[in-house]
Amino acid sequence: MAVATWRKVPVLMYHEIADVTATPSGLAVAPGVFADQLAYLHDAGFTAVTAGALANIVAGGGGALPERPVVLTFDDGYGDFYSKALPLLKQYGHTATVFQTSGWVGTHFGPRSMLNWTELAEIAEAGIEIGAHSHEHPELDRLPDDKLRDELDDSKRMLEDKLGLAVPGFAYPFGLWNARARRAAREAGYAYAYAVGEGLTTSGSDLFTLPRLTVDRTTTMEQFGDMVSGQETLALRRDRALSKASRLVRRAKIGLGIA
Repeated sequence: MAVATWRKVPVLMYHEIADVTATPSGLAVAPGVFADQLAYLHDAGFTAVTAGALANIVAGGGGALPERPVVLTFDDGYGDFYSKALPLLKQYGHTATVFQTSGWVGTHFGPRSMLNWTELAEIAEAGIEIGAHSHEHPELDRLPDDKLRDELDDSKRMLEDKLGLAVPGFAYPFGLWNARARRAAREAGYAYAYAVGEGLTTSGSDLFTLPRLTVDRTTTMEQFGDMVSGQETLALRRDRALSKASRLVRRAKIGLGIA
């Protein structure tokens, strides 16, 4: 497909791949459901590309997309990506991007473990892109300038030093960003950054607020099919409106000093 004619691309945002018995998070997707979603993508003729590959095309860096592209992203760096998601991705021949919170590497949140450096290295060797997701996962839009810079700089530097690879991509924690965070991401040397936005990525998308679509425990297979096919459903319009309204309210509260 020529770059000039490429269609809108669904960029999916996952977190944990775990059963409800393993985590209370509503953002988690059960391994069996995730397998069904990957099977759907395979049978429907989708080909996964990394978040960085898509961003490079948005930036005009050349290259072309497959006939039915999709991007699979995973935020935070939960250990179940290595144990649950990676084997399924290999089974179906899909690549993905992990946006890793650098300060959480090798830590635990109760029984839930985060990826360690050995696992991250193996994931990268398997062809999975590693991106940054800040150092301690704060709300970036509330940080003073010096701490904002540290969160972005430290995450990139630590991942690059420990893994011995370039980390050009970033995803805002909680999907929260403002003009300062966007500018700081660029100044930290990132080539692109993903937000949430509940929309599809197009050739006109902002390279430092690229949109993603949330896949969570409540996502049905019908909704998943609509999502990756670019169907403008009532649920998608509602989620996009709620996301926009939440950002506006949050920015207003921060400006008033009450958030």
